Amino acid sequence: MQSLVTQEFAIRFGQRPTFIVRAPGRVNLIGEHTDYNDGFVLPMAIDRAMWIALRPRDDRHVVLHSLDFPEVGGFSLHEISHGRAWDEYLRGMAWGLQEASYTLNGWEGVLGSDIPVGAGLSSSAALEMVTAMAFSAVGGWEFIPDIMAKIGQKAENEWVGANTGIMDQMISASGQVDHALLIDCRDLSTRHIPLPTKATVVILDTTTRHTHTDSGYNERREQCEAAARFFGVSHLRDVALKEFKDRSANLDELIRRRARHIISENERVLKAAQALSKGDAVEMGKLMNESHTSMRDDFEITNAELNIMVQAAQAQPGCFGARMTGGGFGGCAVALVHEDAVGAFVENVHASYAETTGLDPKIYLCKATNGAEVVHRN
Repeated sequence: MQSLVTQEFAIRFGQRPTFIVRAPGRVNLIGEHTDYNDGFVLPMAIDRAMWIALRPRDDRHVVLHSLDFPEVGGFSLHEISHGRAWDEYLRGMAWGLQEASYTLNGWEGVLGSDIPVGAGLSSSAALEMVTAMAFSAVGGWEFIPDIMAKIGQKAENEWVGANTGIMDQMISASGQVDHALLIDCRDLSTRHIPLPTKATVVILDTTTRHTHTDSGYNERREQCEAAARFFGVSHLRDVALKEFKDRSANLDELIRRRARHIISENERVLKAAQALSKGDAVEMGKLMNESHTSMRDDFEITNAELNIMVQAAQAQPGCFGARMTGGGFGGCAVALVHEDAVGAFVENVHASYAETTGLDPKIYLCKATNGAEVVHRN
């Protein structure tokens, strides 16, 4: 992708770019919908990313060509307004940075991505973070990952209108090669957790799609807030599993199941971090399987295709575990597979899913990569 955006930049602008920046997508290994409940998540940055090749402009305008969309994105930094094109996340990030008193300079460039859009791999957060890195590069100010993540979340919440948590922006900004990232979403403290050396992370794209703003995402968040009020806490992070079992009988049944997922998922994330730290892929896989059951039955954010995909994955020799990943209602599953079994796993899961659903799945073998960075500067 780096070569593609570089070549397109040279065609459009007649020279090599001044900067090339990238920000990765992510897959969440475990910890779904816990982030906006002030809980714990364990994502990893994947080797699929948003890339921008760019050069500074003398005026305060941003102009961006995309390899994926015919419309040219762009806006004036003097007066940022909502648009109707693919560049809405760029506008939101610029707005958020200016709201945070960053001085922004104009730039122009070419955007390219190999992150599947809408698959639950956080293409939106990657776009926000690569935009922040572009402004940082031309403005000469420091890209501080947790601060940029907070601004990206604000842009997503207040500009775009998706009531998402902080996880996606944090991992896109802060990833590390060969590691997952344990994030405490309350204080944004992080710890890099090594991934098992003999296991491969496999992303299984059902090719069914969701969007945050028209899915049940916001509804689930409201249900979690209702449960927190019942327990007299600000967030479900503060409710232990024992307290939940002791007190939840008087909860509305639907709200009770939503809360049970969040509270049990937080415990699974912490256990998963311990398992990975010990190199225990078997225990990690067991926790992933339990997580999917909880999302399917208690949080109800899977769909038929996700359940079929996960069942097919879990049935394969060498699969430690598999679960839905992302916001839900479509998108991807993630599996942890012994490296010696990956070839047969991919072939068998593809065939089983296609036969059952009539859909052609996309399957990606992923490595953990660094977060947002400048990869080239003249």
